[in-house]
Amino acid sequence: MALKGGEAMKAIKVTLCPPPCEPECPPECPEVEITDQGVLIGEDGNRVRLTHAQWNDLVSRICNGELPPVQ
Repeated sequence: MALKGGEAMKAIKVTLCPPPCEPECPPECPEVEITDQGVLIGEDGNRVRLTHAQWNDLVSRICNGELPPVQ
């Protein structure tokens, strides 16, 4: 996925682990990795790949409250 102006997208990687897990998070902590190829969500041996359109739909549904936080 290229940004406007043709520049390549910078990859983003976030670990979803409750604090404290710095500086090293255990391997069972899931990660979200966004690249120009798509979005990977999960942990080693258990990952799902989303397209950018699917990711954007998920983010939109979270932001508009259709997918609220779990209590």
